[in-house]
Amino acid sequence: MDFANTTDLDSARLERLYTRHTWPYRHDRLTVRVRYSRGAAFSGTCYYTDGRIFVNLGRRNTYPYVLSTQIARSQSNRTHWWRETYRLVLPDAYQLALFVYLHELYHFLVKAAGHNPRRKEAMCDRFAARALVDACGARVHDARGRPVARSSWDFQDLHGFVAAAPKVPVQGTLFGGIEPRIIPVTIYGVRTGTRRPERRP
Repeated sequence: MDFANTTDLDSARLERLYTRHTWPYRHDRLTVRVRYSRGAAFSGTCYYTDGRIFVNLGRRNTYPYVLSTQIARSQSNRTHWWRETYRLVLPDAYQLALFVYLHELYHFLVKAAGHNPRRKEAMCDRFAARALVDACGARVHDARGRPVARSSWDFQDLHGFVAAAPKVPVQGTLFGGIEPRIIPVTIYGVRTGTRRPERRP
């Protein structure tokens, strides 16, 4: 990853966050720039053709930051559709910067997987929200500040949708260069399998 940061955030910490949460997708061709916005609380941009992602953070943001998202299920009736606003409570600028990056990264992955990246805002928000909830303990609330069930927003196979995007190549170093092989084992009358290292011929 070609990474640069011109904000007051620690660059090494931020780059570690980005590379860790990009896995298992390739990041060696990504260019990521984190900088201050010209006035907005945050914004992000992704340029698909050359793999550039810009993360912009407001200088005057206060934390914890309450971030409105589009992760809720859409609802509809005979005349129109709508989506409830779910909010993430982010304790610091690192988590806000991570959310913006992951949102833009998913746009990039959608394009890299051969899909149309338009009208994917809700999916991009879910991709970012899932990482923040799982890895950072972020909380999701509805518009009234009540916790919401995860099933109400985390219901898509997001990784499956971008399965064709380039991933980090397997180097064959698992078990010190030994390939795992499935060995059938019977446990309590149920035939299953365990992995045992097997050296290559």
